[in-house]
Amino acid sequence: MATTDLTAENFAETIEGNGIVLIDWWAAWCGPCRMFAPVFEKASEEHPDIVFGKIDTEAEQSLAAQAQISSIPTLMAFRDGILLYAQPGALPEPALADLIDQVKKLDMEAVRAEVAKQQS
Repeated sequence: MATTDLTAENFAETIEGNGIVLIDWWAAWCGPCRMFAPVFEKASEEHPDIVFGKIDTEAEQSLAAQAQISSIPTLMAFRDGILLYAQPGALPEPALADLIDQVKKLDMEAVRAEVAKQQS
């Protein structure tokens, strides 16, 4: 299994300590979540250089609230600790592959400069 279960205990460490991190926010009762799970799992096997994390919103309700998760599944993409993408909805395989490609190609120096500009 190429995905990692994330919790409040390891969330920040995972985001900060890895290059690219994709997170699937899900729940067992969610039909679209169950449809997206195999797509996410397959991508995790195709991209061993990326951390693919799964967060069960039922088990991690306070973490989901902190992340302002209001609809599931929600997919988040982080790179170098910076949130680049956060959208609800189950992505089809080609869309997830495209998102991964875009995150990999990003000029992170430009992203960091933009973040610094917005924070000042």
